[in-house]
Amino acid sequence: MLINHKDVKSVISKSNLPIAGFTVNPYVGCAHACKYCYADFMKRFTGHKEQWGSFVDVKHWPQIKNPQKYSGKTIIVGSVTDGYHQCEREFERTREFLKELKGVDVNLIITTKSSLILRDLDLIKKFPDPIVSISINTLDEEFKSDMDNASPISERLETLKRFHDEGIKTVCFISPIFPGITDVFEIIGEVIGYVDYIWLENLNLRGGYKKVILDYISEKYPDLEMLYEDIYKFKNMDYWRELDAKVEKFALENDYMYVIDEEPFLINPSDKPIIINYFYHEKIRQSSKNSK
Repeated sequence: MLINHKDVKSVISKSNLPIAGFTVNPYVGCAHACKYCYADFMKRFTGHKEQWGSFVDVKHWPQIKNPQKYSGKTIIVGSVTDGYHQCEREFERTREFLKELKGVDVNLIITTKSSLILRDLDLIKKFPDPIVSISINTLDEEFKSDMDNASPISERLETLKRFHDEGIKTVCFISPIFPGITDVFEIIGEVIGYVDYIWLENLNLRGGYKKVILDYISEKYPDLEMLYEDIYKFKNMDYWRELDAKVEKFALENDYMYVIDEEPFLINPSDKPIIINYFYHEKIRQSSKNSK
């Protein structure tokens, strides 16, 4: 792992994300080295020539002078990196950010694949209504290891349970869903008792990692090769439409709220989690209309 240190003017950036006004990414790059990571586009802006996942720039910023100006704002930690990848254990940049914002009425969202976030439970609990999202797209540790260097699935599940037991809102982010591999209903069945939200997101292949994933499927899952060609070469949305319909039916039968492309933190009228579908559903709906 190539480690560099980088001085930046601020660690907080304005965001175009629908769920947050600001983002915090304490690193450039990520040691989790997920084979499907969309964030490798960042190399266009940073000048890195190395393979994504092989380098990390550690950010250093001046102390936030007026943290209270973010009161009432939503900040998401980890939009193009994981704030708790392996380097955080040594450099503690995410923890430093949390220390500087401690006591501010910030709507804090943290997304991660790492059980290291448990180290900062003490700080996270000091925020008024924090949300912790853990990404899980398989219960198969072998497939997970093929895809990333992040925490084992068993540790991620235990992390969700721990935060839930501490009264902190939790999200199981089933992302990205690999067609024919990710068993959405198996994962939902595992986490349903200790999450507030379940987000669903499809595997989107673009850029340099498209070939990497398609080659992997060809080698490890040759029986799925035609399905992946159908979806990712011929742009057929049938798989996502069918999965959408299955999840909606499942939610209806089990009295779960199921919504599409909605505000991710809807108030839940029951004690059951809300399932939110982010399958680029505007395309699915249009495709469905055109097929009628």
